[in-house]
Amino acid sequence: MEQNRKLRSILATDCGSTTTKAILIELVDGVYRLVCRGEAPTTVEAPFEDVTMGARNAIHEIEELMGRTFQDESGIITPQRDSKVGVDLYLSTSSAGGGLQMMVAGVVKQMTAESAQRAALGAGAIVMDVIAINDGRLPYQKIQRIRQLRPDMILMSGGIDGGTVTHVVELAELIAAAEPRPRLGIGFNLPIIYAGNKEARKHIQATLGGKTDLRMVDNLRPVLEREVLGPAREEIHNLFMEHVMAQAPGYNKLMSWTDVPIMPTPGAVGKMIETVASQKKMTVVGVDIGGATTDVFSVFADTFNRTVSANLGMSYSICNVMLESGVENIMRWVPFDIEVADLRNRIRNKMIRPTTIPQTMQELIIEQAIAREALRWAFEHHKSLAVGLRGIQTQRDIAEAFEQTATGASLVDLMKLGMIVGSGGVLSHAPRRVQSALMMLDSFVPEGFTQLAVDSIFMMPQLGVLSSVNPEAAQQVFDRDCLIRLGTAIAPVGTAKEGDDCVSVKITTSQGKVIERKATYGSMHLIPLAEDETADAVAKPARGFDLGRGKGHEVHAKVHGGVVGVIIDARGRGPLGLPSDKSKRIRKLVEWYKALDAYPMDILGKYLG
Repeated sequence: MEQNRKLRSILATDCGSTTTKAILIELVDGVYRLVCRGEAPTTVEAPFEDVTMGARNAIHEIEELMGRTFQDESGIITPQRDSKVGVDLYLSTSSAGGGLQMMVAGVVKQMTAESAQRAALGAGAIVMDVIAINDGRLPYQKIQRIRQLRPDMILMSGGIDGGTVTHVVELAELIAAAEPRPRLGIGFNLPIIYAGNKEARKHIQATLGGKTDLRMVDNLRPVLEREVLGPAREEIHNLFMEHVMAQAPGYNKLMSWTDVPIMPTPGAVGKMIETVASQKKMTVVGVDIGGATTDVFSVFADTFNRTVSANLGMSYSICNVMLESGVENIMRWVPFDIEVADLRNRIRNKMIRPTTIPQTMQELIIEQAIAREALRWAFEHHKSLAVGLRGIQTQRDIAEAFEQTATGASLVDLMKLGMIVGSGGVLSHAPRRVQSALMMLDSFVPEGFTQLAVDSIFMMPQLGVLSSVNPEAAQQVFDRDCLIRLGTAIAPVGTAKEGDDCVSVKITTSQGKVIERKATYGSMHLIPLAEDETADAVAKPARGFDLGRGKGHEVHAKVHGGVVGVIIDARGRGPLGLPSDKSKRIRKLVEWYKALDAYPMDILGKYLG
């Protein structure tokens, strides 16, 4: 901590696949604050082929804005020499060069292979494929797949300590037969991390030691009841730096500048979500929706999970969203009449011209409709992987036996969810913040009381890597400068007829002002409550509805305000109550948008006819 107190200024960069972003954090009146930011195009491709040039350009923008000097010919000037020259700490994250692409292999698809997948995803990787003994493919098909994909590295697991050896060796022989080559660096052996039964280590060494860069770490599943992901994730980070980053042009130079190892961007965002969950002592879901992929992070029951929907995004992968969800599911969020062929063409145009942004209200609404489906599918994917351990024996009483709950059930409990944090262009840059809140409500369908927030300028990666050195500084900047609090959603669970009583809410502000609202089923209401305000809420659900204490039971809670306020979402849960009849559905959407003032109605009215 002594070192942390001395930090007066921190410079951090995130080298993305297209843009390098730099931020300057300083100690201002005893509190860490974001002081300045700059960005520049990433320079990993010809003609520059040196990632440090993009980093220098982004930092140079801050130098010009601040009238200070942070770099010289040798790199970043550390520690800070005086008020004009240098910084105390320089950090960086990176996803340039396509990020970290991995394959994982395990003996049983639903057990050790799933644990290996969680370890790789949590370390910031895109998992290209999961190979397992029981995955239904013939050995030659698996060998073909390994050769074809050319991953950056392979994580191998299988067997509890003292358990199966033959199956693990069989996996190793498959990999050896494939003779895989890494994606980058022709002269290098492919890095392989073995995190399986320690009894099999000598056999694995004999099979793969000569052909690959083999590393041994602790077993991911030493016993069936326990999952140990830390050592494997640590080794993935180390190899990412040694092999993957070392091949990208200019990274060795960048690594020599940083005081802390460079982290993969998604791994750093995950670290920040974990830090927020532990400091606020609440369950958190974070989402980053990009052009090519959508990452979902969650902390439930003190377990961190991350998933990458590598085929769901808002530009390069936008046609996959249409394919995955079906064009009808996108159209249900559009509050005006549009031909199916017209919608398909608009989506295809976006894929062909990925850098375009909506120019009209109509285009904006269509883009946000697609985002809802991308987020919904990414969250479904996340729920299927964020599960309890499979294959373990549990003691049950007779009531649980009748409930038929299986091990491997999803850890995601929406009623216990405390906060959703959204980031990525479509959420961070929505023209009205209430649009971001609506997109998150429609796609995640949270239950009970849930805080909503967005990352203002996507600096979670830099704050994530900072949290590994100084969690206090990262948290202070996150709370004050990164997070934009949208407000709190109150969402009762249940179904009824349109217009039946659903919930009555009474809010008492810190100034003693009392606001009461009665919401009928199928409606939405907005109660303004400022960003820095908290209020006492008493919510009484109708007889068939539940807010976390059982059907019909009153709930007392503290609610946090935000730039939107408190949203009462009385649309029930399960599939949101959207009528199947087109004209009724459009009328319902317009009613919700009016209630929340989500879009300028005079402009939207032109499309309604």
